[in-house]
Amino acid sequence: MHIGFIGLGNVGEKLAGSALRNGFELTVCDLDTARVQGFVEIGAHAASDAAEVMRTCDVVITCLPSPAASATVVEAMLPEVDASKIWLEMSTTDASEVKRLAALVTARGGAAVECPVSGGCHRADTANTSIFAGCDRATFERVLSLLTTLGRRVLHTGEIGTASVLKVMTNYLATANLLTCCEALVTMKAAGMDMNTAYEAMKISSGTSFVHETESQVILNGSRDISFTMDLVKKDVGLFQKIATDAGVPLEISPLLLEILEDGIARYGERELSPNIICRLEDATGLKISAPGFPAEMVDDEPEEPGYEVTPTGLAKPLLAG
Repeated sequence: MHIGFIGLGNVGEKLAGSALRNGFELTVCDLDTARVQGFVEIGAHAASDAAEVMRTCDVVITCLPSPAASATVVEAMLPEVDASKIWLEMSTTDASEVKRLAALVTARGGAAVECPVSGGCHRADTANTSIFAGCDRATFERVLSLLTTLGRRVLHTGEIGTASVLKVMTNYLATANLLTCCEALVTMKAAGMDMNTAYEAMKISSGTSFVHETESQVILNGSRDISFTMDLVKKDVGLFQKIATDAGVPLEISPLLLEILEDGIARYGERELSPNIICRLEDATGLKISAPGFPAEMVDDEPEEPGYEVTPTGLAKPLLAG
């Protein structure tokens, strides 16, 4: 299977690296020519544009920063789509947009899968991440061996659109976790608590979370580097808010998160690292939240292992299985 990968950003380069490391023939394409060259030096092919990627590869993966970017790339690839081609969208995007683009691909005889990832950039580096896959069951089974190479846990969520909705939901929860961790850390500092002890109290208690055990560490280190920026967080919460609005759900917390993110972007810039949303509280209190012994960036220390399909709790078989 010849894999094409378009989008070598913080997550994309790690996913593409997993494909190459595990023996797939790989062709890459990105606006950053230095990243492309880096892959060429370790055995990948380079393509000049999206159409060339689709023309030369069996499966084309896109991992891009916005729905608009995905649309531009997919529309450029369309003339090269036929019944032998599969498009995998691994970006976090809008469900209605991925449905629209998937319909364009399938109208030309190709197959489409939306498969956003969750678990952080550091876990993507070791293929120890989760993948949500939205598509028909037959297509899912065609790409399952690839997905279990790129991720540890693979969940078939149903038809196209379902994976995007669920991924946006998980990013919303992660954002809520981040903001509450920021408030907890600043409040503990103001109350005179030792910050190393406060971190451990949070970690071993019912108040812990994946976000605390990752992002709180880089906050306390001072690097704040989780390879994710405020504009992307705002995009994801905005997509979640749109889902709720369209479904008639009167959310209360989501609009507040958007207000906080908009204020953070106005103060520090849209490309500021997302954990630096804590700076709003640091500025307001005059406190600096840091502690010794924490890493500047997260590294996944779990060994790379084969992935597997996850069956939802309470179901006897995967969704849409015959």
